[in-house]
Amino acid sequence: MKQTLDFSKGQRNPYAAKLKRPVTIRLDGFTVDYFKALALDTEIPYQTLINLYLRECAGTGRRLAMQWKPAKRGAA
Repeated sequence: MKQTLDFSKGQRNPYAAKLKRPVTIRLDGFTVDYFKALALDTEIPYQTLINLYLRECAGTGRRLAMQWKPAKRGAA
């Protein structure tokens, strides 16, 4: 093996901007079980399926049809 490596002609990775970024996300059990079952059927890892679904939602501008009502202060 060479003692020193020559990187003078090296290039930056052109795909580096497209690499995935690790994040922590909390999902309920039903959602995880759904995607894990789908993963068994499709033979695609469930995390990849979740990423594909979220990417499709983001790409098409899909929005949830829901209204968020913040909790009232002092309510028990």
